[in-house]
Amino acid sequence: METTIQSKTCTHCQAPFDITDQDLAFYDRVSPAIDGKKYAFPAPTMCPACRRQRRLAYRNDRTLYKSICAMTGKPMISMYNTDYGYTVYEQGIWRSDERDPMSYGRTFDPSRSFFEQYYELMKQVPRFNLYNMDSENCDYVNYAPHCKNCYLLFGSRFSEDCYYGQTILGESKNCMDSLFLDGCEYCYENIDCTKNYNSFFCQNCIQCTNSYFCFDCENCTNCIGCYNLRNKDYHILNKPVSKEEFMAEKAKFSSHTKLMESKKFYEDHIRGNAIFRFYRGRQNENVSGDFIFQSKNIKDSFSIYESKDLAFCARMIGGKDSYDFDGGGKSELTCENMSNDFSYACIGCMTAERLKYCYYCDLCFDCEHCFGCIGLRKKQFCIFNTQYTKAEYEALVSQIIEKMMTDHERGQFLLSKYCPYGYNETMAYEYDPLTKEFALQRGYKRRDEEKKEYIIQTYIVPDDIVDVQDDILGQVLQCEITKKNFKIIPQELAFYRKMKLPIPRRHPDQRHLERMNKRTPRKLWERKCMKCGTDIQTTYSPDPDGSGASRPEIVRCEQCYNKEIY
Repeated sequence: METTIQSKTCTHCQAPFDITDQDLAFYDRVSPAIDGKKYAFPAPTMCPACRRQRRLAYRNDRTLYKSICAMTGKPMISMYNTDYGYTVYEQGIWRSDERDPMSYGRTFDPSRSFFEQYYELMKQVPRFNLYNMDSENCDYVNYAPHCKNCYLLFGSRFSEDCYYGQTILGESKNCMDSLFLDGCEYCYENIDCTKNYNSFFCQNCIQCTNSYFCFDCENCTNCIGCYNLRNKDYHILNKPVSKEEFMAEKAKFSSHTKLMESKKFYEDHIRGNAIFRFYRGRQNENVSGDFIFQSKNIKDSFSIYESKDLAFCARMIGGKDSYDFDGGGKSELTCENMSNDFSYACIGCMTAERLKYCYYCDLCFDCEHCFGCIGLRKKQFCIFNTQYTKAEYEALVSQIIEKMMTDHERGQFLLSKYCPYGYNETMAYEYDPLTKEFALQRGYKRRDEEKKEYIIQTYIVPDDIVDVQDDILGQVLQCEITKKNFKIIPQELAFYRKMKLPIPRRHPDQRHLERMNKRTPRKLWERKCMKCGTDIQTTYSPDPDGSGASRPEIVRCEQCYNKEIY
């Protein structure tokens, strides 16, 4: 059991938080030894939530711009707004030998802040426009490597023929408008599902086939509006039905009007009747957080897979002995990292792969013993993109660490004011949507919405997909909520026809927002099991709006949940 050693107040939001003996033991392990001297890693000054928010503000998945490659002058799609003054190359050029990141090298000025000099280097060294390496026919995807024939897909890997999705993994295929899928095929509007096939509007389901509007079901087939079921076939609202009854209900869903009516009915019914486990996960030992699988010794972390000894992490696969890490896999002994894969003993690095003993490196690949570098490949003993001998490197790194300690930068992630995006362009905004005023108060930039006149939709979309003609592909549609314009692409229309689903009336961004809102926040509350009264930590708030009324879900501890479900 952890013992609280220090009680602190967050310098960002003034919330109280604790530093435990296990935390201090980790900070000791991650403290680097340079030139024979160990430099103690300081305990954080910000609470875990604010630290996570600051890291996620450095990741923009979904906000894309038309831009121009700074080297070739050719048009491209980019995650960087040209107004912010960054040099951006098309990623093929960036990864070629046509650029030399070492030509931007500079020496460290001991009279100035390290972070300030690091930021200046960030502005000079070219950045790649998108992160979708080793992908085919994926011009409009970002942070989605190893994909094929995808469109507006983000934060995903090894997916094929997927559209309008976020975090689609496990070689998923032919999925659309979904969030957090693993190994799914022909799915639509699924959230947090694994190995589903031909399923629609399902959430927290595993290995479900030909099912609609289901929640927390496993190994179920031909089910509609069901919840907490296991190994069932032909059920509606958790009651057995004939094949004919099932097919008659399913036939309604090709009509937009009937689909939306059914969606509201089934979701309301599930919200009021389903049993909600206090956290989502399985095959774990000693964990706290949500969506944790096959893991051990995990604290206050979310979307964690096959990992152990982590704290304050999210979206991690195969991680070990790390704190404050968002978006990565197979990394060990790391702290305050964002989007870093296959790395060891790294601090403050982001959008990188295969690093060892690197500190505050950005867009670096296959590097060792580098400090404050941008855009390097296969380098070692570099500082600010300048080459040193091992002895020179260690002497200068010692000097930089001492300076960072004096300036209170040591142990911090790069400050929010240096972020290359507006806060509302980033993943931080998705999980913590601050107002413009509040974001600016915390030091973030904010992108103002472009003032533009949207085209009024004149095309009448048929209610039933069977009546939709090919001429819809040339039409400008308008979101019924935000009024933003959008179009239907050919692959999308083919999917709707095959799945017998109606044309959506809302913009892809609005659909993504609605999916995000169906997930609980990355925050834990202390409350009691609504069955036995056992204390639990859960993302289901006991008082979400301050009114004294708890969320409507029926929340159970693991023991009570298992008794009622299995």
